Order: sequence, then C-alpha cells, then structure tokens
Amino acid sequence: MIVSRSEQDYINRVAWRACETFRGVIDAVEYKNYVLVMLFLKYLSDVWKDTRGNYREERFVLPPNSSFDFLFEWRDEPDIGELINLALRNIEEENRPKLDGVFRSVDFTSPNLGETRDRNRRLRHLLEVFGDPILELRTSRIRDPNIIANTYEYLISRFANHSGGEFYTPYQVSILLAKLLQPKSGSRICDPICGSGSLLISMANEVGDRNLELYGQEPNGSIWALCRMNMFLHGKDDARIELGDVLNNPKLIKGGSLMKFDVVVANPPFSLDKWGAENAEMDEFRRFCRGVPPKNNANYAFISHMIETLVEPNGKAGVIVPHGALFRRGAEGSIRRNLIEDNLLEAVIGLPANLFFGIGIPTAIMVFNRGKKTKDVLFIDASNDYDHAKNQNKLRDGAIATIIETFKNFQSVEKYAYRATLQEIKENGFSLSISRYVKRFEDEEPVDLKQVQDEIDKLEKELGRVRLELSRQLSDLDS
Repeated sequence: MIVSRSEQDYINRVAWRACETFRGVIDAVEYKNYVLVMLFLKYLSDVWKDTRGNYREERFVLPPNSSFDFLFEWRDEPDIGELINLALRNIEEENRPKLDGVFRSVDFTSPNLGETRDRNRRLRHLLEVFGDPILELRTSRIRDPNIIANTYEYLISRFANHSGGEFYTPYQVSILLAKLLQPKSGSRICDPICGSGSLLISMANEVGDRNLELYGQEPNGSIWALCRMNMFLHGKDDARIELGDVLNNPKLIKGGSLMKFDVVVANPPFSLDKWGAENAEMDEFRRFCRGVPPKNNANYAFISHMIETLVEPNGKAGVIVPHGALFRRGAEGSIRRNLIEDNLLEAVIGLPANLFFGIGIPTAIMVFNRGKKTKDVLFIDASNDYDHAKNQNKLRDGAIATIIETFKNFQSVEKYAYRATLQEIKENGFSLSISRYVKRFEDEEPVDLKQVQDEIDKLEKELGRVRLELSRQLSDLDS
C-alpha cells in the first residue's frame, strides 16, 4: 500500500514534535542529530521486526537489546542515555562497514542535554514521541518502506530552514538537476560536496532502477553521518560516502588518480573563503590546470574538481552557483573563459532568488558536458518562475517542465531563452550574465539628446518668463 499525502503529513508532524524535546536547551544545529538518529533507529527496528530477520544476510543485523522497542521499554531507567549509546555502538559494531561511524556525532549522555534528571526526562519524551501507538499503528498498517525515509527527508528540510540550509538542496531544485543531467541505467554518479545526500537520491530516482553507483564526499562529520543514514533509509546501502575536504583531500581515488563519473552534481557552499588556494598550483591531480581560483572564493575550485572527474567523452556535470560566478573578472574570469573555449559549458539557467534556505540572492545552474555537439551555449532565464512561500520561494508549477523542454530543444525562446554562439560570448568578454543574452524587455527607442536639450532650454525660458510675471504681480500687490 502506497502512503497517502495525508498519512505522510501526519507522520511528519509527529516526528517534528520530537524536536520539542530539545527546544530551549540546545539549538537546531545540535538537536537535529538526536532526533534523526532516533528516527533512524526506529526504521532499523521496524524493518527488522516486519521482515522477521529476512534481512540478516542482506542488509543489516540488529543486535540484542539494541532495538527501539527495547529502549522504549526501559525509557524510565536512570541510565537510559547510556543504554541508548550502548545500543548504537553495538549496531555500528555488528554492521561494519555499512554503518561504521554513523552515530559518532551523538552522545545521549552529553551534559548539553541538561542535568541527569532533565536529560532523562527529555530522552523519555523523545522515545515516547516515536513510540506513539497511533504512529506505530499507521506505519505498520501502511507498510510502505518509504514512510520513514520520506519523514527523514522532511526533517532534514525543516532543520535546514532553521540552520542556514548549508547541507540540503530543496527538493524542486534536486529534481530539476536530475532531469537536466539525465543519468542512465549503469551510471556512476558523484556529489563531491554532498551534504545530507538529497541530490544523490534525486539522481538515483531519475535512473529508475538499481543499476547505478553513488559516490559522495562531505567535510562535516555530523552531516556525513546524516548522509550515510539517508542513503541507507532510501535503500542505497552500497553508496560510498567519504568524510573529508574534497578540495584539499579528495578521497574518491582509484589507482592513484581521481575516480571518473558519468554524472557529477553539486550545490557547494557559495564563495567559500580560505579553501586552500595556496596548495592548488601543486595539486597532484592537476585539477586547477585552467587557473587557480581566488583564495577567498572557492566557486571555481569546486567546478574545476567536478570537470576533472568527468568521464570521457560524455560526462556531464551540474553545479549551483551565485550569479557573481557568471561575470566576475580576474582569476574567475580567466577560468570561465578557458572552460568556454574548451567547449565544456552547455547551458546557464537562471533561478529565482530566495529558493535556498538562508540564501536570498538569485542563483544559477551551470551545466557542463564533455560530449557537446555544438559550440553554442544556451541561456535560460527562469528567475521569475516562482511562487512566494512563507520562508522561501518555490519554483512555480510547470516551471521544471518548461526548463527541461527548453533545454532539450536548445533553441532561443523570446524573452526566456537564447542560444548564444561562441563569438557572441567572446564579444561580451566571456561574461555569462544572463541578462546580456535573454532580453526580457523591449529595447527602448534611441534618445535624441539634442532634441531633449532643446526641450529643456525651451522649458527653462518659459519658467523664467513665469517667474518674472509672478514677481511683477507681487510688486503690484505691495503697492
């Protein structure tokens, strides 16, 4: 039975209620880990129970005294925090390497959760929220394996809204990127700065079967753990997600060289400062052969890495960038020029402002393709295709379909898209500013400056005459 929207919404609300456990004690950046780990444990326990151990040889092992149900029964114990920690350690130990390290960022005995009595009360409440009999009844009745995976994604999106959104790409944008890059069955797909993994999951869903390989790297340990759990919840157990800084310490290596991928996608942090430019010229993988990006802005460092990990001859990449990356000069301008002259850039798609949590500026998608059939570049201006929402804008219904159709047709559309030749881009100084190519407004009639000046002189003479007449009349009144 497929879960209905109303059922899923109810389950999402119950899960969000778990956050009340920690509000006012620690901020969302920290308590998200406790809530999401407990939801993940609930998932493992439900799957184990529902399949009656059929997964023992396939996916994971749930050791004795490590299930959610066991902890729920012991929720009133004074050492409940220690019991939870022990259960998580045992699960990691019994499921190496699939789940090794995924609980490293949480300690259910942490003093950050308050003094012992308060901490125990909060942990009891957390267990009781996820042990809600109505929630249990609904999830068991529906029997949809995606329920908790969907709720996990929902919670991640909510936490992103409360903590700046640095680890989550909005669902609509993920879908758009997946349809632009069109990964196929058999594809090897990578997100080198993967956050919680939403882009990778959208790519996998676009493929539509299990014949694919997913790879990622994430520098933040707690977000890396969330991504690992997210992959597992969505049945992507074999996804290889590495922990580390991809610009300074890429981990996806084979035979001493960077691994190559059919599709590379990323939503990197905008204009990252101090990214390691001082080491770029000596980079052993020669990722910055088209130029070293400025030390205070890593936009083109991520792009350079992505390009060098694309397979020949048909690898594709899609990256989200701030608009400044389209037209800034200096080192960025030089790299941009080299990418264009190497015929790697296929399209630039302008998105509305305020699509991303905590980022109000307009953004764009740059699509790169090693297998381009033309030297032209398509510009699409979708910056007005949005609806206002409470905290952020959303792409308007039908906007994704329109963008994809325009991209596939690869032709100019009045006031929406423009197919620019390499010569035109050169004449614009290799600026990719979308407004240079897509004209949303009619050109104004040329202004005759001499005629305007004659009109101003005429008006000034008339104003002088009026002032003299007014002065004469005022003098007559005084006399």
